[in-house]
Amino acid sequence: MIIVHHLNNSRSQRVLWMLEELDKPYQIVRYQREPTMLAPESLKKVHPLGKSPVVEDNGNILVESGAILEYLQETYDPESRLKPIAAQDRLQYRFWLHYAEGSLMPLLMMKLVFSRLGKAPVPWLLRPVGNVLGQGVQKAYLNKQLLTHARFIENYLATSPWFAGQAFSAADIQMIFPVIALLARGAVHDLPNMQAWLKNAQMRPAWQSAITQGGPFELPAG
Repeated sequence: MIIVHHLNNSRSQRVLWMLEELDKPYQIVRYQREPTMLAPESLKKVHPLGKSPVVEDNGNILVESGAILEYLQETYDPESRLKPIAAQDRLQYRFWLHYAEGSLMPLLMMKLVFSRLGKAPVPWLLRPVGNVLGQGVQKAYLNKQLLTHARFIENYLATSPWFAGQAFSAADIQMIFPVIALLARGAVHDLPNMQAWLKNAQMRPAWQSAITQGGPFELPAG
C-alpha cells in the first residue's frame, strides 16, 4: 500500500490527485501546519528534510512532488494515460513538470514572504521597516517578474487546453499548485485562459476525490 504523508494546504495535494487519477489505493498519514505555517517536526522522522509530500512505496521513501509524480506515472501508468505520446507534447510535458517548481514557485514564495514582513511574527518594532522593505521589493522586482510569468502561461493556454497538449497529463497536476498561488498572490488580473484551465482541472472527478480525502485546499494570498 502506498503511504502519503500529507500536510494540509500543501503540495502533497498533487500526489493525492495523481493517485486518484491512477485509481491507485493509498493510505494517508495526516499532519497539520504549525502556527508559523511550517510543517511539524514529526515529519523529520519520515525524511530528514521534514517537508511534504513524502511517499512510501515498496520500501522507498520519495520526496519532491515532481519526482513523485514522475515515479507514479512510470510505475503505475503502463498505458501512459497521464504522459503524452507525441514528441512535441512530451517536450511540453517535461517543461511544465519542471517549470512549476524551478521557475515559478520560488517567486511566489518570495512574494508571500515579502508581503508578510510588516506582520507577525516579525517583532512589532520592526514591522514598519519590514512593510516598507517588503512593498519595495514587490514593486521593484517581484510583481514585474510574476506579470511576465502570468502572461507567459496565459498565452500558452490560449493555444492548448492542457499543459501538455490536447489531453490532460501529470503536467497539469504539477501546475495546479503554482497556478492557484499565482491567481491568489500574483496581483495580475484578466487571466481568462488560466481561470478556464483551473475550472476544468477542478471539475475532474479525481481532483474532487482528492479534496475529499485530503481536506480543503486554500493558499494564503500575498
